[in-house]
Amino acid sequence: MISVNGNVAALVCKDVVELAHQAEATLEVNLFHREANREKAIKKLLEDAGATNVLGIGEESSATIPEISSERRRVDPKGILKADLVFVPLEDGDRTETLTKMGKKVVTVDLNPLSRTARSASITIVDNIVRAVPLLVGETRRLKVASRKLSESVVSDFNNMENIGRTLGFISKRLAEISGNTNIGVSDVSEITTMVK
Repeated sequence: MISVNGNVAALVCKDVVELAHQAEATLEVNLFHREANREKAIKKLLEDAGATNVLGIGEESSATIPEISSERRRVDPKGILKADLVFVPLEDGDRTETLTKMGKKVVTVDLNPLSRTARSASITIVDNIVRAVPLLVGETRRLKVASRKLSESVVSDFNNMENIGRTLGFISKRLAEISGNTNIGVSDVSEITTMVK
């Protein structure tokens, strides 16, 4: 499942539709502020970009996730509610945490590696969504034709806390380079990973 809010539709509409096509995933509109006109406008944007099956519009969002207090709790019973993996770019921490507690794998894009969303997700892509989603489309294409063994190893070898630790190490090193002070970086990834936990 790919969850689409207004920002995602505005910034990477064509790319997210292509990602859904490549990953054989379904798109679901899920908004913090639900209004019928906004839902329909986002659905139209997605359909104009080539989407053929957009869930989560109006009464289709008849299921609820009780642990979430915002309108994001309303989901399509054929979509996010039953999905085993949900891509939630530009997401809030509450929903990411809740979806993970429900046993779902959650993939997110977040510029802040220390946000609750980034730390709660199964896979965090620390990047700008405008750059990340097209790269994700390319990687999905590559893995579709790769061997099953390679695809399985990509999943089994991945550790999100280590990923965040490496990201923080890179950020620290880059800040040290920019400032001209090479003594401020934390070089030990395991130490950073421990700090994140």
